[in-house]
Amino acid sequence: MSRIGKKQIILNQSISVELKDNEIVVKGPKGELNFHFHNDVEVQLKDNVISVLTKKNTMEAKTQQGTVRQIIANMVTGVDKGWSKTLEIIGTGFRGVLDGKKLVFSLGYSHKLEVEPPEGITFSTNENKVVISGMDKGLVGKIAAEIRELRVPDAYKGKGIRYFGEKIKLKPGKAAKTAGGAK
Repeated sequence: MSRIGKKQIILNQSISVELKDNEIVVKGPKGELNFHFHNDVEVQLKDNVISVLTKKNTMEAKTQQGTVRQIIANMVTGVDKGWSKTLEIIGTGFRGVLDGKKLVFSLGYSHKLEVEPPEGITFSTNENKVVISGMDKGLVGKIAAEIRELRVPDAYKGKGIRYFGEKIKLKPGKAAKTAGGAK
């Protein structure tokens, strides 16, 4: 039984919702998002409250209910406040700077890496931090993951790009293994 799926989504005055067949369109101050949901669920809108109900009493319908409800809740938050992820760049000489709208990284390779933002995504930088912002939570997370893949944190020194606050467990290295052994 889905507990998340049964929660109602309460809308602000600044957000409008349109329902057509199996599609929902959410409009707000930051823009507009749409989502085509599964046939096993029904979305109802009454007095600025969205409810997601199942049409069938199957396991598939119950899982879809929770998924659809959470996606709609993320859409409502996205068009109202937006989503953001922060990445840290750790390492000597590693940096990321804005060149117009695109990000240009120096990550120890022989060339610079450029990342173009897709529509709806904006970048900002501050010292060794990069902030990815947008109204679509899935797209913000995907772009953050793609940027992190440019230089995954090293297991020995921790150099690379990581999520803000991410803890990297460092390996000890050779010196720790042979410290008391050979003479």
